Order: sequence, then C-alpha cells, then structure tokens
Amino acid sequence: MTLNDYALWRGLHVLAIVFWIGGVAFVTIILIPALRRSGNDYALFEKLEHRFGLQAKFSTQIAMISGLMMLHLSGSWSRLADTWWLWAMIATWGIFTLMLFVLEPWLIHRLLHRKAQIDPAGTMTLLQRLHYGLLTLSLITVAGGVIGAHGGAWF
Repeated sequence: MTLNDYALWRGLHVLAIVFWIGGVAFVTIILIPALRRSGNDYALFEKLEHRFGLQAKFSTQIAMISGLMMLHLSGSWSRLADTWWLWAMIATWGIFTLMLFVLEPWLIHRLLHRKAQIDPAGTMTLLQRLHYGLLTLSLITVAGGVIGAHGGAWF
C-alpha cells in the first residue's frame, strides 16, 4: 500500500459520506418542513426524494467499497474487534442500505402512500420523525468516525 492509495480511498469515502449524509440533512431539515408548511404534499415529497434516493443508493455503495478498501490497504481488520465507531459506521450503512434497497421499495413506499391518502399531515410528521432519527444516528456516527480516525476517543 502506498499512502497515496489510502488517501485517495479516504477522499472518495469522505465525498460519498458528504453526498449521502448531506442529502439526508437537506431532506430532514429543509425539504420535509417546507412541504409540511405548504400543505403536506406527500406526492411531491416522493417525487423529490426519489431523485435523492438514487444519489443515496450510489453514495452508500461507494462508502462501503471505499471503507472496505481502506481496511484492506491499511491491514486494519483487527480494529473491528475494539473500535466502536467502525461498528457505528457499519451499522449506519447497514440501516440505510436496508432502507434504500429493501424496505422502502418493497414495503414502506406502499404503506406510506396508503397512509398519506388517509392522513397526509400525520404521514409527513412520521416521515420527519424518522428522518430526524436517521440524521441523528448519522451525525453521531460521522463525529465518532472523524474523532476516532484522528486518534481521539469518546470512551
């Protein structure tokens, strides 16, 4: 491994995370509240978030590939035994991947669509709460990863 190889993979990893979590922040803090103020338009939410969903699917997979390459190039597989923030990254990635590739297209989309026809305001409230949960998890993971990767530790 050369330092340059690792640095390139880390750069790609950080870019993937910025696109992915930055998009989650936008949807959570800007898009959903704006849609709630303008009438709880779930159909518009679906249309706009679909575009982000494609970006998120791509970004999460680039994050996985680059993360695996960094572990491989640095020979750091043993760090998985005692590094909580690596596991937080894997868990966060797993939750989003499950949501993006399995639950949302096969289950959640239909359930929320039906719920929105009956209770649009309640559906948008639920979406906002779920997104705040995912964003909180993501930000804790990003902070832990940055601090941990630079030698710090919370515990």
